[in-house]
Amino acid sequence: MTIRLDTPEDAAPVLAALRDWQREGLPVQLHPGDVGWYFRFGADETAAALRTWSRGGTILAAALLDGPGLARIATDPEARQDEELAARLADDLTDPARGVLPEGGADVEAPADALLRDVLASRGWAPGEAWTPLHRSLTEPVADPGIRVETVGTRTADAYAAIVRASFKGSRFNADRWRALASQAGYADARSLLAYDAGLPAAAITVWSAGPGRPGLVEPLGVAPAHRGKGLGRAITTAGAAVLRELGASSVEVVTPSDLPGAVATYRSAGFAPGAERRDLSRPAE
Repeated sequence: MTIRLDTPEDAAPVLAALRDWQREGLPVQLHPGDVGWYFRFGADETAAALRTWSRGGTILAAALLDGPGLARIATDPEARQDEELAARLADDLTDPARGVLPEGGADVEAPADALLRDVLASRGWAPGEAWTPLHRSLTEPVADPGIRVETVGTRTADAYAAIVRASFKGSRFNADRWRALASQAGYADARSLLAYDAGLPAAAITVWSAGPGRPGLVEPLGVAPAHRGKGLGRAITTAGAAVLRELGASSVEVVTPSDLPGAVATYRSAGFAPGAERRDLSRPAE
């Protein structure tokens, strides 16, 4: 059967596929929480940023166009070595007329064990930005983080948003965007948390479950600049891990740029073990 490329009308089928594809012991790939976090821009914009590749009505691969020139790819684990799928993905990612990536420089994030990586490399795509995946099992109870932590709601959305803005340069995140992501159906498997320092909101995290027995995700984590250096990143990450365990997640994972050693150190201090570094695949601008 022919593989079909689509822009879905809504994100629900993509989220369902991504949940099903999260498996223990497999390389980290696009998580439903990554799409859930994108919902801060609204449901219509999120759907417009998604692409799916299907055969016979079954989704085999999905992409989140997460910013200019970046496609984050996930595939059905059973189809990662499918030669027809890998070739079709490479064709669609390479040709701007297909409506996936624009002309010029572009980057692709793909699972480390996907044949797509080899096909793109054979077409001149080169290693790009380096990322460090980190993983923590949730089979055992999680220790108390030792700080005051609250679940974010309407009353505390402004405080959560302020920490996100302060933590990420250029961020325009606000309470309305938090409400947009919290209003989606997928947020039923997520929680946003606030940690306090001397009575003040100081750190924020959102964690996403993919369902019982599957890996959860941290996306994002931030500590307000005035409260850094006190272990709050470790503490709120630990609190997030505890919440994911309550939601039934088997583990928690995160991927952070390798050139941010402070971020890697924070996750390691919260019990995460780093995995093999991975790189995006990059097509240089001509």
